Amino acid sequence: MNTFLGKKLGMTQIFSEEGAAIPVTVIEAGPMVVTQIKTEETDGYNAVQIGFGDIKEHKLTQPLKGHFAKAQTAPKRYLTEVRVDDPSAFELGQEFTVAELEEGAKLDVTGVSKGKGTQGNIKRHGHHRGPETHGSKHKRLPGGLAAGTYPSRVFKGNKAPGRMGRETTTVQNLELVKVLADRNVVLVKGAVPGPKGGLLKVRYAVKGQE
Repeated sequence: MNTFLGKKLGMTQIFSEEGAAIPVTVIEAGPMVVTQIKTEETDGYNAVQIGFGDIKEHKLTQPLKGHFAKAQTAPKRYLTEVRVDDPSAFELGQEFTVAELEEGAKLDVTGVSKGKGTQGNIKRHGHHRGPETHGSKHKRLPGGLAAGTYPSRVFKGNKAPGRMGRETTTVQNLELVKVLADRNVVLVKGAVPGPKGGLLKVRYAVKGQE
């Protein structure tokens, strides 16, 4: 399996053999279980549905209870699909752990970035401040957005204040520094999107991006 679901636990640092400090993100990844197998004959494409994170059965809807009962697996909080070439290589209830990941590999990590709420144009887009001399009235305001006579309107896509963050973001080519298989934890060099406890999708980097 080249894709794992995980939970961001936070950041820390470790030290290399040379004594250099390496900033790492701690991710609890897996164990995951196969909850559904899709084939081109029955569904039109080949994929495997995997589940991560335990959840109490009474919190599930009736359709989900039937779904997990059919797969004969324990209920899972998160589900996702992974495209595969040969679905016959997988079985319902099959479990995957981080022990399958290789240290030193390059990973792409996808998550939902932290929500910042409504922000001004300076924080949201990195615009410069206005003059702060005596008499200035637009120190942090957007300034002129369009000409008054022509076109007499503001073009779409203009960078302005608004909602910031809470977007699906992918950070590519992060190094997998260490795998702690007994704790289902991996240490990834650098920062990843989202807050502590946020859901992450970890997969091997696409060839050509390294």
